[in-house]
Amino acid sequence: MSSQEPQSLYAAQEPIFPRRVSGKFRNLKWWLMAITLGIYYLTPFIRWDRGPVLPDQAVLVDLAGRRFYFFWIEIWPHEFYFVAGLLIMAGLGLFLFTSALGRVWCGYGCPQTVWTDLFILVERWIEGDRNARVRLWNAKWDFRKWRLRVTKWITWLLISIATGGAWVFYFTDAPTLAVDLVQFNAHPIAYATIAILTATTFIFGGFMREQVCIYMCPWPRIQGAMMDDDTLTVAYRDWRGEPRGKKHENTTGDCIDCMACVNVCPMGIDIRDGQQMECITCALCIDACDDIMEKIGKPRGLIDYLALSDEPREREGNAPRPIWHHVLRPRTILYTVLWSAIGVGLLFALFIRADIDLTVEPIRNPTFVTLSDGTIRNAYTVRLRNKHGEPRDFRISLTADTILRIDLEGTEENIVNVPPQQTLQQRVYVLARPQDPASSEDRTELRFWVEDVFNNERAYRDTTFNGKVN
Repeated sequence: MSSQEPQSLYAAQEPIFPRRVSGKFRNLKWWLMAITLGIYYLTPFIRWDRGPVLPDQAVLVDLAGRRFYFFWIEIWPHEFYFVAGLLIMAGLGLFLFTSALGRVWCGYGCPQTVWTDLFILVERWIEGDRNARVRLWNAKWDFRKWRLRVTKWITWLLISIATGGAWVFYFTDAPTLAVDLVQFNAHPIAYATIAILTATTFIFGGFMREQVCIYMCPWPRIQGAMMDDDTLTVAYRDWRGEPRGKKHENTTGDCIDCMACVNVCPMGIDIRDGQQMECITCALCIDACDDIMEKIGKPRGLIDYLALSDEPREREGNAPRPIWHHVLRPRTILYTVLWSAIGVGLLFALFIRADIDLTVEPIRNPTFVTLSDGTIRNAYTVRLRNKHGEPRDFRISLTADTILRIDLEGTEENIVNVPPQQTLQQRVYVLARPQDPASSEDRTELRFWVEDVFNNERAYRDTTFNGKVN
């Protein structure tokens, strides 16, 4: 018996050389690429005046100060629910757009797509369009090939360094860090972060490209649960295009098998084979096919945004249903309602939050102390937050259904001065005399109050007083 050679489980990557195409979807991608890259690279350098004690960078993740600044919005560590809410809104937004328009995020807004588009644009400028790049790929390594490749790689590397550098600018003052980076005075963590992001951008955008979308990203495998027969996505009207053939051949189909849709696809797939996991719904194949249809005198739309539910109607010669019929359906309406509800809730919480806040932590070891005169004393750690741009005097008091007395450590008065934009930790004692009911009860409910002496703004927290049970 002849032995068969074992087949490998892995296939070598086939290089993809997308051809340049013009059209409304390609123009939309150019605009979105310019806008998203502009926002990413320029936002750290936008200034926003918050006063003398706060940073003037409009968008800043201040890890040292444990604060997140976004223009006029300031998020403190205990307000992380704002960030969690935004992440939930982002997820619901992704579900909404996918259920309505397929993988439109992947085709237009995903960072992998945006930077890959930018790298392909550089590659086209330096090496030429598709045919020239294919010839260069197959050519021997001579001086010209080395020159073009090295020039392309250096340009990619500069873009990658700018990408990593822009990321670290979001975590400290951007102009100051830029000078420190050039003068090699920045912290080693900054250089390490830039190096890691430079390497990943260079490799993912320059070499792996569609492999990241197919093998590394989980979304292609999740998107099926977000889509149904009414989802609008890029598809081929096979009932109009088949059978395929050249223009001079006797065929009833509009598709002339020119391969234009395949040659422009950044994923290297043939949309005429039907829906595929690799398709990112970038719609470049629509632009390419429409251009060919105009040249041969056929109607546009052989490849178009379609819904599977419209296929039987179109096969019978009827017009597809209006776009709103596909967009406004129970699933998308539910996603929109949830998304809007979370957004309104976050806005409401943002506008009603106070500029002062406190947290109260009872000291549990021991839960109470008996003084020499029989007085029962509980200790508490009270953290006072002053979100104003100037120091404020805060008055601490308590209310309860019984008689309790409050003392502040380090001051004879019940007023403490809290520096601007800081949290002050204050030890507070609550005392109950032997004749007071709270001294002999297991637990007594009480409420701590903090009042801004300047504007009488108040905040409170509830806690308990532990007595000595006989």
